[in-house]
Amino acid sequence: MITLKYGMEVVPMPNQMIRPVSDLRNNFADVSRTVHETGQPVFLTKNGFGDMVVLSMEAYENLQFDSHVYDMLLEGEREAETTGKRFSPKEALASMRAAIDGAAHV
Repeated sequence: MITLKYGMEVVPMPNQMIRPVSDLRNNFADVSRTVHETGQPVFLTKNGFGDMVVLSMEAYENLQFDSHVYDMLLEGEREAETTGKRFSPKEALASMRAAIDGAAHV
């Protein structure tokens, strides 16, 4: 079993998640099935080194959403450091709901 580091988290990765890039041509259906059934990326190697990552559209969209939320949190932290403006929990929740609703419709 191989491990992969995501930020601070180390995740064990089954060997089926690392495949040669030639599998895209020779075993596309199997690669596609793997990313859709597991919801995890398949890492493709070329000459023994990492070359590409294959994701299902759902996993990619979730990754994009998570990245957007993270960026918004960083923006909020920067704003909190530079201004005296503060929001009540009710205001913060309403703003988060509006952002989630807006991201879901993109």
